[in-house]
Amino acid sequence: MEVEPSLLGVCVFFHAPTIYPVSAPALERLERGLTDAAGVAVTLERPSKPEHGDYATNVALRLAGQQRRPPMELAEELAAAASSLPGVAAASVAPPGFLNLELEPVWYGEAVADILEAGSDYGAGSAGVRERVQVEMVSANPTGPVTVGSARNGAYGDSVARLLEFAGHQVEREHYINDVGEQIDRFRASVDARRRGEEPPPDGYHGAYIAELAAEAGDPVENMIHHMGESLERFRIHVDEWVRQSDVQEELEQALAELPLYEEEGAKWLKTTEYGDDKNRVVVRSDGRPTYFAADAAYIRHKYRRGFDRLIYILGADHHGYVGRLKALAAAYGHDPDSLEVLIYQLVNLTEAGEARRVSKRRGDVVLLDELVAEIGVDAARWYLVNRGHEQTIEIDVDLAKERSEKNPVYYVQYAHARIAGILRNAGDAEESAEPPAELAPEERDLVKRLAEFPTVVVEATERRAPHALPTYAIRVADDFHRFYHHHRVLGSEAQAFRLGLVRATAAVIARSLELIGVDAPERM
Repeated sequence: MEVEPSLLGVCVFFHAPTIYPVSAPALERLERGLTDAAGVAVTLERPSKPEHGDYATNVALRLAGQQRRPPMELAEELAAAASSLPGVAAASVAPPGFLNLELEPVWYGEAVADILEAGSDYGAGSAGVRERVQVEMVSANPTGPVTVGSARNGAYGDSVARLLEFAGHQVEREHYINDVGEQIDRFRASVDARRRGEEPPPDGYHGAYIAELAAEAGDPVENMIHHMGESLERFRIHVDEWVRQSDVQEELEQALAELPLYEEEGAKWLKTTEYGDDKNRVVVRSDGRPTYFAADAAYIRHKYRRGFDRLIYILGADHHGYVGRLKALAAAYGHDPDSLEVLIYQLVNLTEAGEARRVSKRRGDVVLLDELVAEIGVDAARWYLVNRGHEQTIEIDVDLAKERSEKNPVYYVQYAHARIAGILRNAGDAEESAEPPAELAPEERDLVKRLAEFPTVVVEATERRAPHALPTYAIRVADDFHRFYHHHRVLGSEAQAFRLGLVRATAAVIARSLELIGVDAPERM
């Protein structure tokens, strides 16, 4: 038996909050009945070939070794038990020991009813133990507008936060501001030079945005922070807390006093190798100046002291070496190092007309988020910045992202939702029902089974910090809906009430899939 491929691809595993395995309620009831019969947990999967039934399991193969019995014999016994379960039309076995189930229309009706009853909460609340989680995202220096690279950080981090909230956790989004240091001094000097009508210093900041800031009154750093916040809000990222390095620095002395430091060659060190790091770290240099690692220590302490159970850092590809040292700091302060996660994301490349995208006119060295959003829209930008795993480089074809056609996947999925909204508008007050007709078409069955996958998809995406599973899943839902709609009328059909219920359930699942990655589900297009 072959099953459908995973939506997640290759993922990095780590110790995550407890999230119980979740199936759609109708599927869970079937699995519970089979579990009672088998004596071990049974998970049902969709076979890739229709002739293998609606769902299948290899539980007999897993049990054969334990019970020292032929798997086919065990599968036959389970088939007999499965045949008596509500909603099962037929149970058969296939070599070398698979159990295949064909389901009755009533089961499909129950699956649709579950979705309609739950509405926007379908698949929610999977967290076994609810935690207070902080997700630190973007944390770009306030020396320039938000870039597309930082936008990937934000899109990914915000989607992870949305998934955690959907699971039932309390989540806070935080942006750390490096508002002190040499870079900030050069930035202020660059703006001040423009205000005097002079060129910025050679090692300063250049680009049209410096002249724009020079025309504004007040501290350019504060003005830049304000503009960054506006850009992120337009991008549908709301930062709950903006934490300044200058404020955290005030806690540095106390933060270092709580660490078991030792002296060597005039410097102060932390033996991070005792906590799993690859080497020990200097905290205070021999001349008395604290290192960047000291600032990391103060910030981690600052986070945990605010009562978070879990800290999630979203960091760029050049921060792989930070994982061990940050976890070591968590342990040194008496916290479980597994309560701190570091998620590393890769670069973003833009192409236009088949060539690498030009750089920003306002900044001169990178492409800015505002420019990308102005060109392709927030929905397309959010979609394309999370439609690949965070460990993969993203290539965005700007021409495709602008297209309003089925070639553009975000448009294709949104169009499915808008088409359903149009059907429901035209239906007016017509009855909607989850009561199925005596016979269901293959396209109706496929669509219901696809919708029933959503709770499992969203739980796995949450647990593995892999929101890219949602765009992939949404495309499959849209595929199944468009196939159903191509073959079957909804309004005016003999099964109108059921089909109206089915498409409403489909709209709910599409809308939630999009919302979890920050994309709108339009009513009209």
